[in-house]
Formats: sequence, structure tokens, C-alpha cells
Amino acid sequence: MGADSLDAGLPIGERALSRLRWRCRRGMLENDLFLQRFFDRYADSLTQQQASALADLMDLSDPDLLDLQLGRKLLSQLDAGLDRDDVIEVLQMLNENR
Repeated sequence: MGADSLDAGLPIGERALSRLRWRCRRGMLENDLFLQRFFDRYADSLTQQQASALADLMDLSDPDLLDLQLGRKLLSQLDAGLDRDDVIEVLQMLNENR
């Protein structure tokens, strides 16, 4: 879903948002609840860059994603190339909805 630098700040379209919501469905209820709250709060203002960062977070396992949201792990501990400003921003947005 990589948004290039020119489009990074543009809002995500409805179709892309729908695909992202589908991709964010998780097997762990706790993650689903956090993500639902995230979408309830940010769906209307989500940018392409934020959507791309969220999609990158969805590549994590459910336990790793939950550990990040609960502060039990740091991005730098996962060795998944996610220790970036855009991912950190989205993770902070997720944490605001705990």
C-alpha cells in the first residue's frame, strides 16, 4: 500500500479505507477492539501515509501487535523495519484509544 511522498498527506479514499479495515481484522479480540476504536476515531481523517504505516503494522503477529499496543514491547525490539516516524505516529494513535 506504499504511498509515495507526494501523496502521503492526502486523505485515504473510501475504497482504500474499506480494504484497510478488512486487512486489519485480527484473530485476537483485544487487537480487534483496539483497531475498531482507532477506526471509529480516525477513519475520516486518515492519510495515505498513516494507512500505509497501519498496513505495515498488520504484518505483525497478533501477540506482537498487542504487546506494542500495551507497551510491553518497543518497535525497535521487533526487528521488522518498523522503527519509523510514520509507524510510531500510528502506534501513538492506536494507544490513544486504549
